[in-house]
Amino acid sequence: MTSHAREGMFPISEIPNLDLKKAGFEIEKDEIYNPENTSLLDAIVKVNGCTGSFVSSQGLILTNHHCAYGAIRRASTPEHDYLADGFYALTRDKEIPAPGFRVRITRSYEDVSDRILSAIKESMSWGERSEVIKKQINIIETQAEKKHPGWRAEVSEMFSGKTYLLFMYEMLNDVRLVYAPPRSVGEFGGEIDNWMWPRHTGDFSFMRVYVAPDGSPAEYDPENVPYEPKRFARISSQGVQQEDLVFLLGYPGRTYRHRTSSFVAYEQELRMPAVAELYDWQIDLMDSLSMESRELALKHASRIKGRANTMKNYRGKLLGLERLDLVEKKRAEEKLLKAFIASDPQWQEDQDLLEKIEAIYNEKQDYFQFDFILSYLPRSSTLFSIARTLHTAAQERQKPDDERKSAYTDRRYNETIDNLVLRLKTVHLPTEKAFLKHILTQATDLPDSLRPKRLNTFIHSPHPKQQLHALVDSLLEHTELHQESKVREWSALPPTAFKSSRDAMIDFYVDLYPLYEKLEKIENAHSGALDAYHAQLLDVQMAYQDQRFIPDANGTLRLTYGHIRSYSPRDAVHYHPISTLQGIMEKTTGLEPFDTPSRLLDLIDIADYGRFEHKALNSVPVCILYDTDTTGGNSGSPVFNARGELVGLNFDRAFEATINDYAWSADYSRSIGVDVRYILWFMQSYSHAHRLLQEMEIPGGS
Repeated sequence: MTSHAREGMFPISEIPNLDLKKAGFEIEKDEIYNPENTSLLDAIVKVNGCTGSFVSSQGLILTNHHCAYGAIRRASTPEHDYLADGFYALTRDKEIPAPGFRVRITRSYEDVSDRILSAIKESMSWGERSEVIKKQINIIETQAEKKHPGWRAEVSEMFSGKTYLLFMYEMLNDVRLVYAPPRSVGEFGGEIDNWMWPRHTGDFSFMRVYVAPDGSPAEYDPENVPYEPKRFARISSQGVQQEDLVFLLGYPGRTYRHRTSSFVAYEQELRMPAVAELYDWQIDLMDSLSMESRELALKHASRIKGRANTMKNYRGKLLGLERLDLVEKKRAEEKLLKAFIASDPQWQEDQDLLEKIEAIYNEKQDYFQFDFILSYLPRSSTLFSIARTLHTAAQERQKPDDERKSAYTDRRYNETIDNLVLRLKTVHLPTEKAFLKHILTQATDLPDSLRPKRLNTFIHSPHPKQQLHALVDSLLEHTELHQESKVREWSALPPTAFKSSRDAMIDFYVDLYPLYEKLEKIENAHSGALDAYHAQLLDVQMAYQDQRFIPDANGTLRLTYGHIRSYSPRDAVHYHPISTLQGIMEKTTGLEPFDTPSRLLDLIDIADYGRFEHKALNSVPVCILYDTDTTGGNSGSPVFNARGELVGLNFDRAFEATINDYAWSADYSRSIGVDVRYILWFMQSYSHAHRLLQEMEIPGGS
């Protein structure tokens, strides 16, 4: 009988409660997670917004090509185009620093719910409630980091308004690029194949973490030495077969399965369509401008990739929401929940709970365009975003350290400014100009009370479009924020300097600042109320369903398990769960994104696959499909077999599974990874990366 995967991105605190032996695990639970000793979790790291795993005793990390993309792009020039050609450091001293990359390792967690919620008073408004929670979180994080210098403390909300855990992370800041395949391998299929099955993408790269000679975390220094992890993942070159059990450990981003129908309706009807439309327009513009030169294409590469990924993801979610009719299903479930509430005197105070939540989303709909424009203005213009960050820093740095927003505390401020400076490398003024004109044109449709005052001066004039364009031209001509020295200079100035600024972009943000204050007050009131209502709702749901709930994913370390498994997304369509090199040959057209390197085609034609061949398929497996429960952030998660050996590298979901953030199904929720046999075969046969194979203790890697 075929066993079924189970919905759940299980927090590490839940691992002791799982019957993993019954599920088919051959590894003991305390080998996966053991707070008293080393375990497999010690090999799992967070690489910026992705996951990775140590695969050697010398700090070597395996993660996705798209996760290392920023490092590859920054290291690339038209003369040394590592993004196009790939990169392999023949020796350690040739490994390239990856500024802006941070690796974190989960070291401990602690429930701090009482410390946070005890600060809330019944007399507080919803906005005050939201502010006091943020303040308590800042205090807890600051105190924890003072006790553990060099570590990162982060409080994560597990159940909205109810449960908060303090996670302690060891932070490693000297990260270097070691190996990346050519773009035509690491991005094979591009956006055409993105979120689709079958896949034939070699989405893998290697990075390495370094520390000071005494083993302490340090910024980049040529004298630093490779980090020695407590544990690294052992690789099995045997790979997997159909129906094998697999499990993943990683840092999934956000899911929203415990939210109400009103939230899903808001996402489906307003937010996701607006973001997808904006990003679609921006991608087309950047693609067009990038044709001017390879240098400009490299500037735009990361933004295009990120936006295209989000845009297609949202399109998939919208189709999935419509296909499942999820809003109506949730409304039907909520109708039964209301009947349960009405039938039990214990819940009488919660009679109108769902209506209260719906009323907040109705209000959010009224403010949507205002919220959207102010939120996506800094995401569209890097220079505007820098002005906003510098202005916020000046305000926050006047407060006591433990009352500041996290990014502006003494312990993190240098990192915040360094990241701003890194963003300058992607600034292209014609792109900035076009993006600003586009989104400010949308702002002209806002009501007078919500429209930026600068636009009000000419909105009713005979030629508003020309005047808006002239405003944007002037903003970019009279700002110095594209200069690193000016950004660092502004980062040390007090609020008074911003009031008398002669920098056009800073002056523009100062004009908009009252609107951002207004938006923050609205959002605080909404989040304060929703936190309280969701906490009440959870109590009712748990009583109604009489079961233990798993918190939505929130960027913290999770376990999920399933099987290498086929699926049928549509009538008369059935997908096998393992793709092979044959598919690369079939898809190759010679044109991007199916422009396979000729030498790789020759190697496939020779068919010298050795120990990496899948005997039943007579080829090297390229990608695998499995029914684990994943979402964004699981990119780079190692895929383990039942014995805890690394057999694959997660990088995507099937198109039908983009809706995983809102709902999961054993029938259609499928994740996609690179089969480790393709990674090893490619490194050996194409790149001759024998140094790395030997370091990972792969037989024959010398």
